[in-house]
Amino acid sequence: MVARKPPMRRCVGCNASRPKESMIRIVRTPEKEVQIDEQGKAPGRGAYVCADAECIDNLLSGSRLSKALRISEINKETKDELFARLMHKAAK
Repeated sequence: MVARKPPMRRCVGCNASRPKESMIRIVRTPEKEVQIDEQGKAPGRGAYVCADAECIDNLLSGSRLSKALRISEINKETKDELFARLMHKAAK
């Protein structure tokens, strides 16, 4: 039996390709909410980020996440909440 390659995803923060299971998925739901996708299967437009503090900071400091999720802008409260939750997940 042939072993399959793991699915790869590109980080929006640093533009590096890594295995999907080592990345954190952020999703824009059909209701236009931005949230972290814990299982990686939520419906909506998704973007992946490395579980690294530098990548998370790059992702949220500019407009990279907005462009990846195809939304006009993410409000400051949502960005702050995402930053806290992403940093907590990256520390695990």
